[in-house]
Amino acid sequence: MAASVGTTPGGTTPAGMTPAGTTPESEKDTEFQEREKILCPDFLSVAQITEMLAEDVDGVQQKLEKLLNFRNLQTCLKEASLLDYYVSGFLWARGMDFSIIQYSKFMTLLDMLLHNLRTLHMSLEDSIKWLREVMAEIGPSHSQKNEEWNIFDVKQANAVVDYLKISLFQHYKLYEFLFFSAREEIVIGTEK
Repeated sequence: MAASVGTTPGGTTPAGMTPAGTTPESEKDTEFQEREKILCPDFLSVAQITEMLAEDVDGVQQKLEKLLNFRNLQTCLKEASLLDYYVSGFLWARGMDFSIIQYSKFMTLLDMLLHNLRTLHMSLEDSIKWLREVMAEIGPSHSQKNEEWNIFDVKQANAVVDYLKISLFQHYKLYEFLFFSAREEIVIGTEK
């Protein structure tokens, strides 16, 4: 690291330690870009969210069913459960009167929690730790300099965590079963 030096009418003053060839402003830009990557890419685009906000419950379900490419809702418990998870989350967020960016980050948060369970086999404890870290990044901040990075205020952040407790974490073992337990197909009915 090299010390950057600023000039003032009275002479030079040290501006602080910065990596060689950078300025404090470029460090802030880099930090901002890192913060922007949290929960990116977005699960739903602004256009998709705007479209779904105009829909009733059935319309939201149909749009998410198409987006998630679910084709066997009548016979596949996994698809039906996951669709319910996303639709319920979207409708809960609608009741919270979130902004478009809040919808986007909330739905991405829902998706990432399932992704972490499905692909990384995260335990309940690890998922809660991950949520804590993410909410520390996108939630309310006590420092004024990070205010532009806050997606949710304190009340909203608490509501998001409370919702995740009752929607995902309370039923975590069921979601683990859904993703990792082998199920036999049982044919009900007779051929015609």
